Amino acid sequence: MRRALAVLAAVPLILFAAACGSDGASTGASGAGSGVKVTGDVGAKPTVTFPAGTPATKSSYEVIQPGTGDGIKAGDRVIVNLTVYNWDGKGNAVQGSSYDTKKPETIAVDQQIPQVLQEGFTKVKHGGRLLAVLANDSVAQQQATQPADPTKVFVFDIVGTQPPPLKAATGKETGESLKGVKVVNPGGDKAPTLTTKTDDKPSDKLVVKTIIEGTGPKVEASQTLTVHYTGKLWGSDKQFDSSWERGQPAEFPLSGVIKGWQQGLAGVPVGSRVVMSIPPDLGYGDQAQQGIPAKSTLVFVVDILGAS
Repeated sequence: MRRALAVLAAVPLILFAAACGSDGASTGASGAGSGVKVTGDVGAKPTVTFPAGTPATKSSYEVIQPGTGDGIKAGDRVIVNLTVYNWDGKGNAVQGSSYDTKKPETIAVDQQIPQVLQEGFTKVKHGGRLLAVLANDSVAQQQATQPADPTKVFVFDIVGTQPPPLKAATGKETGESLKGVKVVNPGGDKAPTLTTKTDDKPSDKLVVKTIIEGTGPKVEASQTLTVHYTGKLWGSDKQFDSSWERGQPAEFPLSGVIKGWQQGLAGVPVGSRVVMSIPPDLGYGDQAQQGIPAKSTLVFVVDILGAS
């Protein structure tokens, strides 16, 4: 189980690496003659049989079951159960399956994934099954010094499509506040205003206040979040970062950010707006960052727009 989890955690990296190649990878409903056979019911871990001989050197896809639900289009975030194999012509070992971990994956159908998947996903509907063979023709631009990866075989069962992220927090204002910090909610899709100019001393503990309580599912520690945020230093009102000003929400695994965010956002419903005071030991500690002196208390106002 641990090995499967580790492999599945790396799946997006596999997909992103394959996206670097040419657009000329062969595709088609016939699977471009890969010879790979998939059996079993959609909704359960598939059985995959590989042909004898050398693994395929051309990427391809095949619609195993078209599905009967809604279609998938470019830009969608598709929720899938997936099983992945190394097609090396020897053991052709399974590398992991979300049917084993019981945690479907979410994949954005965009230019960050290989061309063969960009096309293949749009040919299957919810409830369908897609076979994808990702060979090294999809990573033709890798440096020659890097060893070629085995051909990967993916079986995707389409669970559904994730709703698009919110544009801003939506829900009921709670009336909560953080002493020494002011947050103004302008309403609609506009950015909140955060003011941290204060003579009050910051807490040496993490303080999280929910300004607007959303109605979505609660954030889990293992999820990837889409958020808008503004970050300032306690006491000085100096801003060091803002996704609002960049005009683009940020997206990241919650497990990959500072501990104050990990502890402060886990369990908060999607759609919420929170303000957090993060002490140095849960922020950047003794290490100065760009625009952030060492041992700073950080203040963030965060809108949780989506979680997957």
